[in-house]
Amino acid sequence: MALVVDGKVLAERHATVGRGQSALLPVMARDVLAEAPMFDLVAVTVGPGSFTGLRGAIALAHGLALAASCPVVGVTVAEALVDALPALPDRAVWVALDNRRDRVFLDIAGELAAWPLDGLPRPNGKVALAGDQAIEVAASLAALGHDVMLTDSRHPQPRHVAAVGLRRMAGGLPPLAAQPLYVEPPEARLPAGGLRPAPAG
Repeated sequence: MALVVDGKVLAERHATVGRGQSALLPVMARDVLAEAPMFDLVAVTVGPGSFTGLRGAIALAHGLALAASCPVVGVTVAEALVDALPALPDRAVWVALDNRRDRVFLDIAGELAAWPLDGLPRPNGKVALAGDQAIEVAASLAALGHDVMLTDSRHPQPRHVAAVGLRRMAGGLPPLAAQPLYVEPPEARLPAGGLRPAPAG
């Protein structure tokens, strides 16, 4: 969670949590806004990511935008990671992200799908890899003889989320609603008999 002005981070809070992100984000927002209360755009990563984490973060983003009477735009994790990279004209950039189901999400030129590590698509040329699963995907591709390069862009940083959001608002990127980007259905399932009725009274 951060406030970014002219590409500079003025206030930021960061935490790495396995669960409980939805409860932590409002506290981080409060602390950031206490340091820098003014903003005119909310940019939020829309995925891929965990079902609950995405919904919580995006709901908070909409709430902040509503309170500030400003727009809210969606930014994919891959867009933010690629924004952090220098120009790589001779390599295709693949973004590899953990899907927590023994596969990886691969974003290749904006096309997103889940793949098993032992069944990855074959690149047509040189590849640069970003994302939290870049090392694993690079190892798999290199073992097959492909020319791969690891980048140090692993997790989306606020100033890059902001930069992509600003370009999107200016019309430099196609519109993307601030709604969850789900690649696969959620793991949660309704019980066989459906939900229990609400208690009476």
